[in-house]
Amino acid sequence: MTAVRLHAFGPADHLVPETVPAPVPAPGQVRIAVAAAGVHLLDTSLREGVQGPAPALPELPTVPGREVAGTVDALGPGTDPAWLGRRVVVHLGFAPGGYAEYAVADAARLHPVPEGLGPAEAVAMIGTGRTALGILQFAELGPGAVALVPAAAGGIGTLLVQYAKNAGAEVAALAGGPAKAALAAANGADLALDYTAPGWAEAVRARHPGGATVLFDSVGGATARTALELLAPGALHLVFGWSQGPLALTGAEQAALTARGITTRHVLGPAMLQRVGTPDPLRTLETRALAEAAEGRLRPALTRFPLTEAAAAHRALETRATTGKVVLEPHPSDARPTA
Repeated sequence: MTAVRLHAFGPADHLVPETVPAPVPAPGQVRIAVAAAGVHLLDTSLREGVQGPAPALPELPTVPGREVAGTVDALGPGTDPAWLGRRVVVHLGFAPGGYAEYAVADAARLHPVPEGLGPAEAVAMIGTGRTALGILQFAELGPGAVALVPAAAGGIGTLLVQYAKNAGAEVAALAGGPAKAALAAANGADLALDYTAPGWAEAVRARHPGGATVLFDSVGGATARTALELLAPGALHLVFGWSQGPLALTGAEQAALTARGITTRHVLGPAMLQRVGTPDPLRTLETRALAEAAEGRLRPALTRFPLTEAAAAHRALETRATTGKVVLEPHPSDARPTA
């Protein structure tokens, strides 16, 4: 089979398509003929040798990729035979192996792909979708709410805009460049602005003079600093990323936010999982995300690359040249070869 392997940590060009034996499922596992594999920002960090939130760096050589969808084509010993031939999607956690024509996964983590949902959309929801729904647990949305969404053309941002609109909130979307702002507007945002151009803050203030009630902050840096000034008294500042760098507020700035009753919450990790309140919170969020997409309430945006162009996909993601979820497709149109 073809798999994208990493032999040394470093730049995207270190991702090399190679011919390797197909994996064999262990007891309790299945093998999936991969139709779509997700690409995540964490993948780019691990590729560079930056551990980040991962428990450890992968052993080299490795096949990156933690989200796959496809069809079960082989079973490990003791695995329920009902899985054979089914369309499935799974988040592999921190186990690598997704950037390949075939991947193995624990049967206990599988989700059937709902009818009407393609593999690329399923991959987007199993990772990005579950994170978006986890973040939204902390938000107070509905009629009268005003959501300020930077990175609104990204994978999570696209879903946040849709969810907020479905809940009846007003949405002010910020995106990097006029083309991405246009996508945010097409996605339903009431106000869609290019935050790389001057005057966006004034436009938000003119449309919402009372201020936004929630800021979904995945960017940090200068954009977040300006966005905080656009919040209403008592607003929520939900932090789940810092693509522009950490937001380093001075003591005086933090005191000013406190005086306005603005609450900042970092919503990833244990805080999110505890909020779900079920024995398997990640699986709960995955199930909810797939259901939202299957019912048409959330529609993930996608940027697709052939599997063999994984290096190009990483470069595009790192330079913010993508919109929505980045997905690798081993065989976007032609028939799959044998293992």
